[in-house]
Amino acid sequence: MNLKDFFLIAINASIKGGQAIMEVYSSHFEVEHKEDDTPLTLADKNCNTVIENILQQTGIPILSEEGADIPYLERRDWEYFWLVDPLDGTKEFVKRNGEFTVNIAMIYNGKPIIGVIYVPVKKELYFAMEGLGSFKIVANSLIENLNELVNDAEKLPVDYKRNNYTIVGSRSHMSKETEQFFKDSKKEYGEVEVMAIGSSLKICMVAEGKADAYPRYAPTMEWDTGAGHAIAKMAGCTITQYDTKDEISYNKENLLNPWFLVK
Repeated sequence: MNLKDFFLIAINASIKGGQAIMEVYSSHFEVEHKEDDTPLTLADKNCNTVIENILQQTGIPILSEEGADIPYLERRDWEYFWLVDPLDGTKEFVKRNGEFTVNIAMIYNGKPIIGVIYVPVKKELYFAMEGLGSFKIVANSLIENLNELVNDAEKLPVDYKRNNYTIVGSRSHMSKETEQFFKDSKKEYGEVEVMAIGSSLKICMVAEGKADAYPRYAPTMEWDTGAGHAIAKMAGCTITQYDTKDEISYNKENLLNPWFLVK
């Protein structure tokens, strides 16, 4: 298999995972709680099972929110691995606002080279691969031909002819540093528009060209950002650490991300 084969497998895994989520989303569901009180639903578990069953066929190791307890000694020598968040935006799922995603990334030596984000409610697919670019399309069914998909898709970023500087933020995470970023941006750009949206869609908004910046000066995990990082990077954006300004990396001993800025 080559990288494009893996890319197509990841795309279809995200769509199938999204279908598993929608089976639960359209019915009654009960919410479990993890130790950190993040809602974990049946949809999360079902989607994770679907994705892992597909990705395991590639023979490449998988690191996901559901399997975060893999010891560092076991994974530190991984050259390639899949990084998966089967349901990013569980709060959005519970609120039933549709702003949740399926995130799949392939990491090579600590950097994302493939990113797939599927939005099950809208059937929107963001997908990116190193050397190919970053794209968006509505995917109503599984994809058979990658070249046709790329040809039919919209290449990112899109020029939306916006006038105002737009910052995308989280409704539930606003640190002092984030508030300061908003103040500084207003000084520099004058009128600043704020876009609030859930899950990894925040990164997608910058990659797509609907927003200019996304400051995340609050905790996230590697699986929250891997796929979005690839999509933003292949669209010409940067994801840099708050303190060092270095690009964020993956498969660290501690899977917690540093604070970062997407722009």
